[in-house]
Amino acid sequence: MGRPSVREQVLDAYQDILIESGSAAVTLDAVAARAKVSKGGLLYHFGSKDALLDGLVDRLLRLTAADVEYARAAPEGVVRYFLLSSVTDADLAKPAHRAAVAALRLVGSEPKVTDAMTEVGRRWSDLLAQHIEDPLTAEIVGLLGDGLYLRATLGGPAPQPFLDRLPEALRRLGLS
Repeated sequence: MGRPSVREQVLDAYQDILIESGSAAVTLDAVAARAKVSKGGLLYHFGSKDALLDGLVDRLLRLTAADVEYARAAPEGVVRYFLLSSVTDADLAKPAHRAAVAALRLVGSEPKVTDAMTEVGRRWSDLLAQHIEDPLTAEIVGLLGDGLYLRATLGGPAPQPFLDRLPEALRRLGLS
């Protein structure tokens, strides 16, 4: 695989700074330095901090759309994929997770990011609702996945015992 485009390098640097240091550390100079591009190179692709924010939102929604489409055809099925990836995708090496963690650093202070994260949740909820007949069960599965993702993201106790019993949990929810 080739080197990422300058635009992608800049977005990667922006995400890295958000993840490591929060929004207060984000300056155009800091992002350019982290991306190893000139400030002019950064400004060519992103004319402002707001444009960087738009790039992050676009990346987050694009990666989410791709993941949702993959889930539709996942060999293990939508529900199992959603729950298993809620744990396995909480790895900062995964592009979708990096984008989500960076965006989470901005939720509450940047309305467009808050809206984007709400949209991410809606897309997954809609997919689960399409594959789980009972709306309450679909919501419970969504909340379970959110909890597994949060625990894995924060480095909480490994959910392996739960994952080992996933078939039983799905059977109890009427999803096996």
